[in-house]
This record gives sequence, C-alpha cells and structure tokens, in this order.
Amino acid sequence: MKKLSRSAVVLAFAVVALIILAAVLSSRGPDAEELTFSELEDAIAGGEIVEATILDASHQIEGVLESGEMFVSTFPEEATDEIFAELRAAEPEIALEVDTESGNLFVDVLLQFLPLLLFIGIFWYIISSMQGGRMSFGKAKARKISKDQPTVTFADVAGADEAVAELTEIRDFLADPDRFAKIGARIPKGVLLYGPPGTGKTLLARAVAGEAGVPFFTISGSDFVEMFVGVGASRVRDLFQQAKDESPAIIFVDEIDAVGRHRGAGTGGGHDEREQTLNQLLVEMDGFDVSTGVILIAATNRPDILDPALLRPGRFDRQIVVDRPDLEGRHRIADVHAKGKPLADDVSTSVIARRTPGFTGADIANLLNEAALLTARENLDKIGQRQIEAAIDRVLAGPERKNRAMSEHEKKVIAYHESGHALVGHVLAHTDPIHKISIVSRGRALGWTLALPTEDKYLQTKAELKDQMAMLLGGRTAEEIIFGDPTTGASDDIDRVATIARSMITEYGMSDKLGPQRLGSGAGEVFLGKSQGGRPDYSDELALRIDEEATALVEEAHRQARNVLTTHRVVLDDLAAHLIEHETLEGSELDALLASTGIGADKTDDAAGNPPNLTSVPAMQNRHVDPTQTSE
Repeated sequence: MKKLSRSAVVLAFAVVALIILAAVLSSRGPDAEELTFSELEDAIAGGEIVEATILDASHQIEGVLESGEMFVSTFPEEATDEIFAELRAAEPEIALEVDTESGNLFVDVLLQFLPLLLFIGIFWYIISSMQGGRMSFGKAKARKISKDQPTVTFADVAGADEAVAELTEIRDFLADPDRFAKIGARIPKGVLLYGPPGTGKTLLARAVAGEAGVPFFTISGSDFVEMFVGVGASRVRDLFQQAKDESPAIIFVDEIDAVGRHRGAGTGGGHDEREQTLNQLLVEMDGFDVSTGVILIAATNRPDILDPALLRPGRFDRQIVVDRPDLEGRHRIADVHAKGKPLADDVSTSVIARRTPGFTGADIANLLNEAALLTARENLDKIGQRQIEAAIDRVLAGPERKNRAMSEHEKKVIAYHESGHALVGHVLAHTDPIHKISIVSRGRALGWTLALPTEDKYLQTKAELKDQMAMLLGGRTAEEIIFGDPTTGASDDIDRVATIARSMITEYGMSDKLGPQRLGSGAGEVFLGKSQGGRPDYSDELALRIDEEATALVEEAHRQARNVLTTHRVVLDDLAAHLIEHETLEGSELDALLASTGIGADKTDDAAGNPPNLTSVPAMQNRHVDPTQTSE
C-alpha cells in the first residue's frame, strides 16, 4: 500500500474535524437562557414556566418561559424526584414531558475518544514522515541541479588546465558512453578532487555536469552523519538509488573527509555512525555498475586523512590535484571575475595577477568584489588601481583600523620593527623583494611587511630558509638595537622561526650533525591518540641534540639579522623616519630608500606565482591576541 502524502493526511484531518463540528452543531438546539438550580425552583414556584422537558440522561430541563424565551437548567441527580414533583404540582399547569433517551450517542463517543484519536493520528503521521515524508531521516539531503538550471561549463573555469584536461574524459563518457564501450574502456568510478580551499573543486564538478548535460546531485559529507546509527548508511543507499534512476548522472560529495576519515582511529575507537556510513559508501562504490552511468566526484582539502579503502583503485580510480594557480592562471581567473565590472584604464588584469601571488580563485574573486565595494563606497563609476591596491591590502592583512589610537612611542617601535624586517629581507641574498611596508593597523596586525617572489617556486633551499628566519627576526632585533627593551609584538615571528628551525632538522634533514633523517612523527596527526601507546623513534639523547641544533639555527639567524641592521643602521633610521611620517612605503620611494644600501638592486617584483612571504603579517601583535595567519 502506498503511503499517504502530507496533503492527503491534512485533508483527512480536516474532513474529520468538519464531521465532528457538524455533529456537535446538529445536536445543539437554539440558543436558550441558562438557569441555575435555585433560579429554576423560583421560576416553577412563580408559575413562569409554560413548557418543560426533563432530560433524564443528562439531568437537564429544557422548556419555554412565560415570556416565550427558551431556557435550560441542570439539576443534581439526587433532586430528580423533587423537581419532577414540583413541576407536576405547579400552578398554572405546565406541559411536562420526560425524555429518557441517552442523547446523541455518536457525538458522546466521538468527544470521549477524540483526544486518543488525535494522538494516534499525530503519532502515525510522524512515523510515516520519518520513513518517507518530508521529515525523513533515511532520505538523502542531496540537492539536484537539473539540465534546465543555469549551467557552468569549462569555459567558466580558469587557472586549472590540468584538472580540466583530466575531467574532459568524464564529460566525454557521460555524453557518449557507447564510444568507450566499443573499445572496452572503463571510465573511473570515482574522481577525487583535492587541494587548498578556494581553488575551484566544486566549480569543476559543476562544470563536468554542465558540459555533459546530465543531472547533478550535490551533497556535503556532513549531511550523511546523524546521531542515530544507520541513518547515514540509509542516506547513502537512497542517494545512489536516486542517481541510478536518472542515469547518466553525477554525484558530488563535498568535504568527503567528514564521513571518509580513517576507521578506528583516535582515542576510544571510531564513531559507529560515521564508520557504518563509510562502509555503505564503500559498498555502493564497489557495487554499482559502470554501465549505469553514475560517477562519484568528491572533494576534500585533506586527502591524507581519508581511509585507504576509499582511495584504492576501483573506487576513487582518479585523484586530481586542484592547486593554486600560477601567474597565467591568475590572469585568466581575473579576466573571468572582472566580467561585468567597469575597470578604469589604469587597471590591468595582468597587473592584478602579478600582485596576487599565492591567491586562489576564491581569493581573486573576493579581491575584485572588495574593490567594487570600495568603489561604490566612494561613489565612483569605475574601479581604479587605487581601489585594487586597497582591496589587496584588505584581503591580505584585514580591514584598516582607523580608530585605533597609538602613542608616539608605540608608533616609533612599530616603525623600527617593520623597518627591521624590510631591511634584513632586502639585504639578504635568498629572500624575496620587499614590495610594501606599512604601520597602518589592519585587522589584528599593528604593522606589516610584504615581500613578493620574482618567479614561481616549488622548493626552498636551506639557504633560503635560513635567510627567511633572519628576516623574521629582523623586527625583534631592531627593537633590541634601538630601544634595548623588546616588546611582545614579535610573538608570531618567534613562533614561525621556531617552527622552521625544528622542521629543518626533523623533517627536511638539513642538520649537518644529525644528517638526512626523519625524526619524530612530524606535524599533521589529526586524530587525538592515534600515536599514543607507541614508542618514540629517537632517544632522549637525540632529543637533546635536536633541541641544541634548533637553538643554534635560531641564534645564527639572530646574529645575521643583527649584523645586517648594525651595518646599515643609517638606512634603518631613514626607513623608520619615513614610516612614521607617511605610515606606508611602497613603489619608487621604498626602492630609493633601500637602494642606499647598495645591495639587492637586482631584486624586482615583476611576476610571481608563489604564496607571498608576508614576513610580518602581523609583525606587531596586541597582547593576548592570537596571530593572524597570512592569506595563502
């Protein structure tokens, strides 16, 4: 038997309510004056009653008064004989009748059992809804994007050429599966898209659906997991069944790591509901036939935490990296997001690409939107280069804090701190060119220094890491040289220096004394207790040597920064003085001040594709405020 829909259930309740209302109304006579028992006796004694009917079952008297009005009165059961005698002896004589019937039996029974019937009806409706209605727990919460809705194609995706090329086969298979079947080719059952946030993984999945013109079911990994064990597995089955019914189709699961993490990992075992959901997902991916035309595309930022069974061939056969775009990719992304936005003549998307190394597609879209908002705020008609530059600063370091008041001494400390970063970064040979210095408070940062790389970089050498550490310590060292009393503003710099030093020794094998070996489990353990109970892979003596090596690297970077700042003390004072006066240094003015060192003249910032080395974002921190991370 098919289950009733919600509208049918509501209609049935409405019909029952109307029947009850009609029955009640039909059982009631015309409106009558209600008399109390004492008023009834007075009316009988005064000869005011003309007609009377005793309703024996309900212990009521209905009748007509001498004035012609109807009346009704209720009397106690024990007074029945007394009332009857009074009515018989009344003067003048009353036309008296006795009704011994029990009244409207249907109405009496219905009113008596109505609460129970309503309770049973509501309970039945909730149970049926949980199984198949709109409040269903077992139904998948996937959102379907059909062919009729606005589509996204590969033309709308820029800066991910390698990923688009990999996904072209998926589109071709869905558009013409017979061509592959003739030569015995098997399309991948699952495609995993992984990479940093904002690189366009969801956009790529939608582009595949738009190119192939097939139904596209999208759902988040967290939508599968509920507090009740078994509900997630039921939703997985329902989702795949929906896709099979409309095949060829695409299922897109965003943030699949919410349900696909390692099973049995962490203190106290795994999560029963999540693990059962993952087991059902594994079964469905292995179970559905390629000929059904259903392809699963999933996206995650952390492929390293996924269960190995999920990544094996036969499930996710193809794994596609969607990484940050390079210079050309950023240029084309800027072109896509600049459509519909009026750009001034001094704005070029190629310039935007050069100024945004390390930005993802989402970052560039946010950048242009911020520039448009700033333009609208100033009541201008076109987005100019000034708005673009202000938007870049806003995205990198946060909104400008114009209401933050600082004393002259604090302003001077911040100026020397940022000048120390910039001067050390400019003089050292293996650091990126300094693009901007600012002591304008943005977000939680009191000041910041921006260094942009000159070319795409994918590796860092030992010399580059050492110079980067020295540059990070340049702000703290400048405070020591000028004021002799360092502040808390270098907390983030010190933390990053310590992380680099320990990583050089334990992860990259860059220690001359300890050699190229991996020491410790390293960072990245995402499950509490996953490594508990195991023995460390190095002794206490080796741990002491690691500490000594890390300390030596930090001290070497500190000495290097001090030597640079001491040698170029005049330039440091000039930079700080100009910062105090102008608050921001960039372009030709900054180049002229740094050129007085006679070093690093070949450093330019023409183009870059690496994440920006925001050495001091934030270099100066408020006390008790966590460091703000750079935009990567």
